[in-house]
Amino acid sequence: MSPRQIDPTLAPQLLRAAAKLLAEEGPKALSTRRLAAEVGTSTMAVYTHFGGKGDLVRAMVREGFSYLNRSLTEVAETADPVADIGALGWAYRHNAQEHWHLYSVMFGGSVLSGFSLTDDDRQHGRYTLETLVGAVARCMAADRLSPGDPQAVAHQLWIALHGLVTLEFGGYLVPPYDADACFEAQVTGLLMGAGGDPAGTLASMAQARERRA
Repeated sequence: MSPRQIDPTLAPQLLRAAAKLLAEEGPKALSTRRLAAEVGTSTMAVYTHFGGKGDLVRAMVREGFSYLNRSLTEVAETADPVADIGALGWAYRHNAQEHWHLYSVMFGGSVLSGFSLTDDDRQHGRYTLETLVGAVARCMAADRLSPGDPQAVAHQLWIALHGLVTLEFGGYLVPPYDADACFEAQVTGLLMGAGGDPAGTLASMAQARERRA
């Protein structure tokens, strides 16, 4: 296949189809032949773009974190860093919903069993956390949170939010304890626990809710 014949949209199509197969049917479904059939291309095209299945999985992980990073960095930085944290949480959830097959692959677990990922592969997406770390640091500098380690607070928020998204995908969160209500209570509680003023935190979270669109 000459460079002129390479379809620039084929690689993203293959990544999306591969993530869908992995998330919905598990590792055994991800064969080169099956993937090529899903996209309507040849097995050679899969090898041309990604080599082996291990490289394909690594590309999916990187693609997923690229989407996440884009969503987070598009959140505007305002004079209210607490509201910015809430807005980042909404953006995180929206990205997970928009790209849920890739999201399922990004964080591995049993979906990636059988693929030899390295520690570097697993740690690749940590750069996406820096936007949240920066917002937490601005909260501390503005006395909206107690002085401390911004990385530690950002990790607590990330861990809690990832758990919420997982339960949301599984259909476990229903009214009156639906995902939106639990999300706001969860983030508000964590921020108050990190030293946020209750009234100010609630007001900022309300602003974040208005910005979610």
